[in-house]
Amino acid sequence: MAKLTFALISKPASSRANKTGSWRVYKPRWKHDKCVGCRLCDIVCPEGCVSGTGKKKESTMNADFIYCKGCGICAKECPVKDIEMIMEVK
Repeated sequence: MAKLTFALISKPASSRANKTGSWRVYKPRWKHDKCVGCRLCDIVCPEGCVSGTGKKKESTMNADFIYCKGCGICAKECPVKDIEMIMEVK
């Protein structure tokens, strides 16, 4: 018989209950020169911090830095590498 293992998974965007952006080391920066409007950055963000209009040549994608933890998933998954992770200056 198979052994079942259970794990607790928090809901996406759970950081909205807490302002978690103050402890990040890196933050995403959109260059807005290669964006093709796929909005994959918005889809993969585990905290739901990414928003804007991902229109080709008119991208306004950005992150809400009050809640962004700086995980870099948006930059890693961007198919055209329009997002770079830069050092947070405090």
